[in-house]
Amino acid sequence: MTTTGPLEAPPAPTARPDGRRLRTEDSRRRVIEALADCVRAGDFDPSAEAVAQRAGVGLRTVFRLFKDKEGLIRQMSGAQLSGFLALAATPLEGETWRERLDDLMARRAKAFEEMMPFRRAGLVHAHASAFVRSNNSTMQQTLRRALMGVLPAALADDREAFDGLDMALSIDIWIRLRIEQGLEPDETRRVVRRIVEALTAGVA
Repeated sequence: MTTTGPLEAPPAPTARPDGRRLRTEDSRRRVIEALADCVRAGDFDPSAEAVAQRAGVGLRTVFRLFKDKEGLIRQMSGAQLSGFLALAATPLEGETWRERLDDLMARRAKAFEEMMPFRRAGLVHAHASAFVRSNNSTMQQTLRRALMGVLPAALADDREAFDGLDMALSIDIWIRLRIEQGLEPDETRRVVRRIVEALTAGVA
């Protein structure tokens, strides 16, 4: 009797990509990118028409994907929140709390410069969107907890010192210095550092 090797299952048929689904995903990506481009360009309350034009899709496509303008706002606010959560979750480097605080300042400065237009856009919509207000609250609390985890007890337990540091290291003061006072990023970093050094002076 002739023996044969183990039977092999026939190869599974290759799934054919769903063309409609791929087109929908591509349209969604283009709309999201267009929204971000509008915000970066200084249009913090872009119309659906402006987003559609920049994305190169029809207005009906925008509303089919996001239902209404609130859907676009939610997308923008959700992207901003994701950036803040990723920032807060990144482990800090340094042997001492001051070294870790330096690393936190450097990372926030870089991230805030990128997130600044989206934060400004979020403030425009916060009064009318409970979703945006909730995300803003989550961002603030997340960054406060991250700062609390860096500081020694002498600062973390001092309410006035902690609140001062929390404000100095917030995106809101970054926006104030960059936009309202017209400072360049390096100048803004130096101002923030001086405030932090003043508030932490004498703490071992």
